[in-house]
Amino acid sequence: MSSSTARTPEADRAFLRDSLQLPHVDVGHGWLIFGLPPSEVAIHPADHNDQHELYLMCDDIAAFVESARGQGVVCEPVQDQGWGLLSRLTLPGGGMLGVYQPRHARPPAMDV
Repeated sequence: MSSSTARTPEADRAFLRDSLQLPHVDVGHGWLIFGLPPSEVAIHPADHNDQHELYLMCDDIAAFVESARGQGVVCEPVQDQGWGLLSRLTLPGGGMLGVYQPRHARPPAMDV
């Protein structure tokens, strides 16, 4: 399980629930736990430990960005990174969330 911190967690939770429409459960007192689509992990070299980046994946980044902007969400222009088409959106709490359309080979989903 992964977690995140935010200065305005209620606003960020509402964004993930209402704008991105991620499935969720309320485990009490408005504390929402979100389900995510299948995921992947990659390990990159870094000068410091404890650095993590979370990217959501989508099939069509242009459609995602258009939909998000239609809801008033600030999205960076789509950038071609070679491995995928990437945008970042600004969460209500000011944090950034990457979203990309992968172009790299994808491993099969793990059975759970």
